Amino acid sequence: MNIVFMGTPEFALSTLEEIYNSKHKVLAVVSQPDKPCGRGMKIMPTPTKEFATKNNIEVLQPEKIKKNEEFIQRIKDLNPDIIVVVAYGKILPESILNIPKYGCMNVHASLLPKLRGAAPIQWAIISGEATTGVTTMKLDKGMDTGDTYLKEEISIEPDETYGSLYEKLKTLGAKLAVKTLDEIEAGTVTAKQQTGDFTIAPMVFKEQCRIDFNKTSRDICNLIRGVNPAPVAWTEYEEKVYKVWNAKEANQESIDLASAPGTIVKANSKEGLIIKTLDGAISITEIQAPGSKKMNTLDFLRGNAIKEGTILK
Repeated sequence: MNIVFMGTPEFALSTLEEIYNSKHKVLAVVSQPDKPCGRGMKIMPTPTKEFATKNNIEVLQPEKIKKNEEFIQRIKDLNPDIIVVVAYGKILPESILNIPKYGCMNVHASLLPKLRGAAPIQWAIISGEATTGVTTMKLDKGMDTGDTYLKEEISIEPDETYGSLYEKLKTLGAKLAVKTLDEIEAGTVTAKQQTGDFTIAPMVFKEQCRIDFNKTSRDICNLIRGVNPAPVAWTEYEEKVYKVWNAKEANQESIDLASAPGTIVKANSKEGLIIKTLDGAISITEIQAPGSKKMNTLDFLRGNAIKEGTILK
């Protein structure tokens, strides 16, 4: 099939590469505009644009797509059989959805209708899900509400982070996208209406990553894993922000369970940094002080004093 691909980040790039290496033809790549990155704020091409440019594929980067007649006309002129959308970053208007013969197919990183929205991978871990996966769906004008084609499920490992799950799902999604395209072309798959209760996975912002020690140890560890490597969980100690990269539920035998949640009950280079939670305690295993690199907590405590008995709010 002839395809227009719409996607921007690394997650989308995997699917673009898989389609490019399949029997299908990529007519053009639509990406968000380039943005400044890094300390120097240098304008850098998006991952999908960079790939398209290297492979002599037309690139379109409209600032807006709604009521953008020039862009809409270009898509019509390309006359794609289908538009594939992966983490593009904008909801497509009906003026785009209705152009291709087979409509617009999206790769979404959850088992719809669970976790509709912008951050399904993070929320799968934060919410304590045991499994997640990818879904291919036919886009409509809603937020991940369209009829679904295929699904692929995987387990979420106990030590899974947002970063590790992202890598697994981007590969899984790429392969499922090509399989779905093959079946749409062959007429062996039909889109089916979503059934069951839905949940929402909105974007995760820095303020939501502040650790609330009045929650359970498991919930706190899920949050820490679910926002590693971005935006990263954090707490305040002596009015300074410390990033918390990794933690585990602590052995409660040597902990005063009468301590208030947030109390630093241990802070030394032998036992580590252990903090009371609602139902037990967590041991922070990787930490980053302001202006420093992230460190193993035992190494950090060899050169930095943390006062036991302090209550983190």
